[in-house]
Amino acid sequence: MSKRVLMVLTNTSEIDAEHPTGLWLSEFAEPYVEFKKHGYDVTVVSPKGGGIPLDPNSLDDNENPAEWKEAEAELQNTEKLSSVVFENFDGIFLPGGHGTMFDLPNEPQLQDALAHFAENDKVIGAVCHGPAGFVDVQLKDGSYLVKGKKMTGFTNEEEKETGLDPLMPFMLQAKLEEQGAHFVAKGNWAEHVLTDGKFITGQNPQSSQKAAEAFVKVL
Repeated sequence: MSKRVLMVLTNTSEIDAEHPTGLWLSEFAEPYVEFKKHGYDVTVVSPKGGGIPLDPNSLDDNENPAEWKEAEAELQNTEKLSSVVFENFDGIFLPGGHGTMFDLPNEPQLQDALAHFAENDKVIGAVCHGPAGFVDVQLKDGSYLVKGKKMTGFTNEEEKETGLDPLMPFMLQAKLEEQGAHFVAKGNWAEHVLTDGKFITGQNPQSSQKAAEAFVKVL
């Protein structure tokens, strides 16, 4: 049986009227290609389903790699998160983009999914702002999902450097630390991935590929 991976993406298309946002394309495309390369069955979902907005800053003028074509096609029409049966998957992966800061925290279906994966010792991965989906997720015993986890994600310093920190609902690193995560930050935009058991996180867009490789290794 090939492994089955659930990838959960944001539907949020703007921070405010002046700041369009969405998914950071490479943080989805690189892991998607890596998972498919290993023969995994990948299901792409979002809270509302349908098309996925892309952060304009994640699109450069150069042609995207040809191998991203299949990944990009998946973004035209995603399944609704509520339509999938979590038990059928071996791992869950959350790519980032500032959009995730607005619709992944406190998304009930995602909280249920992450608690299921954690409590059934399945693989959980995320990169950059993807760990926003971990915020406020509680396990059966009432503890936070990230409590005691050695992890990383988009750092306070990186957020300040983007200049978008005043527009965020919270600072990701600070919030995860508040909920008990052992957050490890490297220098801004440094490639940095951490594996803690079956919990894999990457710091920023530069870490997407290595985070996907670490996820595959654990899976």
